[in-house]
Amino acid sequence: MNILILGIGNILFQDEGMGAHFVHYLDEKYEFESEHNSVSIVDGGTLAHRLIPLIVKFDHVIVIDCIDANDSKPGDIYFFDFENAPKEIDWQGSAHEIEMLQTLNMIQMNGDLPKTQVLGIIPKRVADDTTFELSDEVINATSTMEKTIIEHLKSLEITPKIKKDDITITHISQVSYKREIINDPKI
Repeated sequence: MNILILGIGNILFQDEGMGAHFVHYLDEKYEFESEHNSVSIVDGGTLAHRLIPLIVKFDHVIVIDCIDANDSKPGDIYFFDFENAPKEIDWQGSAHEIEMLQTLNMIQMNGDLPKTQVLGIIPKRVADDTTFELSDEVINATSTMEKTIIEHLKSLEITPKIKKDDITITHISQVSYKREIINDPKI
């Protein structure tokens, strides 16, 4: 099975960039191994519809993004199957969140949507200023996001190997714009 971990977000707008920052964090910290499966990590930024040719190449996609949900607070984490989103997810967040929803819906209408999971975080600060700084709530939620995705990958027979243990999301948020957006030589 070919698995895509796809980070979505605008890194210029504070917590809005968490999906993109988080995939760089995973890429820097881990190496993912499996006898039967492959893992590709992509920073999709705010490309939305332009990601369609990439997404349809995979068997399983994990989208990491900021989301909006009723009765939630900054730093809350949601992990769900795209086709069975919890009722509190209202998809009324940023423009790119809505575009990503439209993108996944278009792929689904064509019958090409791979199994898709969403790892979403409720942001605190979005677009107050142009900065790479993340809120404390989002920084503190990183460990829950990491634990959630690692457990999910293990359930897909992926073994995470720590290659660099001293990585923090705060450091990554300051340098992720300098990194490659795709970590897979096959793409």
